[in-house]
Parts: sequence; C-alpha cells; structure tokens
Amino acid sequence: MNIFGVVLILLIVIAAWLIWTYNQFIRHKNNVREAWSGIDVQLKRRHNLIPNVIEAVKGYMGHEQGTLDSLTRLRTGTDTGESVSKIAQHESNLSRAIGGILAVAEGYPDLKANAGFLDLQQKLHETEEQVQLARRYYNGTVRNWNVLVESFPSNLIAGIFRFQLAEFFEIELATERTLPKVDF
Repeated sequence: MNIFGVVLILLIVIAAWLIWTYNQFIRHKNNVREAWSGIDVQLKRRHNLIPNVIEAVKGYMGHEQGTLDSLTRLRTGTDTGESVSKIAQHESNLSRAIGGILAVAEGYPDLKANAGFLDLQQKLHETEEQVQLARRYYNGTVRNWNVLVESFPSNLIAGIFRFQLAEFFEIELATERTLPKVDF
C-alpha cells in the first residue's frame, strides 16, 4: 500500500470520528433539553397549584396576608429566559414560601381538617417529588454533557463548535427540608 492510501484511510478515520463525536454532542444536547422540559412541566404544575392553595388558606389566615402576597409574587416572578441558576434560586425561594404557608396552616385546626386543603397539600407534595425526580434526571444528563465537553479528545470538538458546560439545577424543596417524624 502506498503512502497515498494510508493518508486517505487516516483521513477517512478522522472524518468518521469527527462526525461521530459531533453527533454525540447533538444527542447529549437534546437529552439536556428534554430533561429541562421535564423540570419545566413539573414547575408549571406546581405554579398552577399555588393559587388554589392561596384560596384555600385565605379565609383562615386573613392576618397572614403579607405571606400570601409574597407567595403570589414569587409564583409570577420567574422568566423562562433566565439562567438555570436564577430559576433554581427563584424556585428555592418559592419552596420556602410554600413551606412557610404550610407551617402557618398547622396552627389552624379547621384548615388542617379541610378536605380540599388536605388534597391540595398532597398534590403539592407529589409535585415536589416529581420536581425532585426531574431534577435528578436533568442533573444526570448535564453531568454526561459536561463530561463530554471536558474530556479529551471530545473537548477538541467542543472547542471548535463552542459547546459550553451546562449548569446543574440545584433547588431546595420543602420535601428535602422536612425531617422524618419519629414516634416513641
């Protein structure tokens, strides 16, 4: 085999590797987008429950109007065009506000006995669990993306096409702060 044949085979192998690596980036990028969509769906579900929670507690907690107004402002304060870290910070603040409302509701026995409120509280808890699952999936896809961006030799392709590291979605949910009940 002459030198021309060796060079041709080498160029074909390099081109195939470039195409394969680029397609890996596209696959991982789409996985990150899909995972973010899962988080977005659950956050919207949670945001849609908040007005119902506010309405359920409003009659019982009239003197807690400031807390309710704060929760309403936080619900409408996020922009989908913001960075992942800003959305995560906003959602953490929203989680703390929801936790505050639920903690205050503990002081109202009539409210705690209200079937509608209990149903909303259960739906909110389930939604927060779904947010947590979606967050774990998203962070796993981000981890895979970031490994691809930073690892040699794929980092060469990342540099050529300006693929950047993705941000993890770190949020503090009320379900993560709740200590388990221990009865003696």
